[in-house]
Amino acid sequence: MATSIPGTMKAAALDRFGGPEVLSIKTLPVPQCGDDEILIRVEAAGVGVWDPWEREGVMAKMIEGGPRFPYVPGSDGAGEVFAVGKNVQGFKEHDRVYAYAFGNPKGGFYAEFAAVKAKHTARIPKGMKVEQAAALAADGITALRGLEEHLKLEKGQRLLIFGASGGVGHIALQLARRLGAKVLASASGEDGVELARRLGADAVVEGHHGDVEKVCRDFAPDGLDAALVLACGDTCQTALKHVRQGGRIAHPNGVDPRPRGPKGVEVIAYDGIPSPEILERLNELIEAGPFHLEIGHLYSMEEAVRAQQEVLKHHLGKLALRIH
Repeated sequence: MATSIPGTMKAAALDRFGGPEVLSIKTLPVPQCGDDEILIRVEAAGVGVWDPWEREGVMAKMIEGGPRFPYVPGSDGAGEVFAVGKNVQGFKEHDRVYAYAFGNPKGGFYAEFAAVKAKHTARIPKGMKVEQAAALAADGITALRGLEEHLKLEKGQRLLIFGASGGVGHIALQLARRLGAKVLASASGEDGVELARRLGADAVVEGHHGDVEKVCRDFAPDGLDAALVLACGDTCQTALKHVRQGGRIAHPNGVDPRPRGPKGVEVIAYDGIPSPEILERLNELIEAGPFHLEIGHLYSMEEAVRAQQEVLKHHLGKLALRIH
């Protein structure tokens, strides 16, 4: 017998786009579960570095059908399947899942319930805690698309990840190692360097103050085969000069300033677009061995404003909200 769906829920939502003051705890209707959707009882939500831009309305054009207020942010989250639409196959009530909801017209994961497309949902990888899975979808998809689809990374190639201690970066580092690549990680702060070492980077440099040129030369005397750029500045541009002719540089849209490559090197800007295939591949790679998803800090839903302010400051991995 199906559990009855509550009429209302608590959510951190906005009545209009703007600064941190527009985000507050509200009581809202639980979103309706469409025929091709899953209603998730949310246990935790990821806090992306782009969430403040979303709150300010910078990404309003990317929301299907335009924004509707009250607006619930939160691109990724995890929890328990509460209900499934009549056309949904492969999921049932009580399954433990994570999902991607960026641009979702029914709202995101800063809420007790979220109705998301079944095709943007996957089971939580074995051994992963729910708060870690909550932070996986957007960053994991972005990392894997960059490595396999755009950089076409192959076993034995030498890869630079610039921004390796952040949300996308620390996932990409582990996926690249799993794909058989050698990884030079440029990380932020001594704590970031320590994290990159712990996650198996072949070489590590502190991206703001380290001797990036020397480390690049020592790591890849014949030039880097590829670079995944997740943060860019002068030091990054210096490092990218070491990508060999015919090599590739990829970066997600939103990296500012946009990285520039040397002559003969393709620079690819891309989006982390979800699909059942990419989520299945992500789970397959994660479950192939020990995998760590770093949660820099876990906040309560009531601390959503603080989380959105602190996501813009130095932190490791990804931040998350505990919802239930």
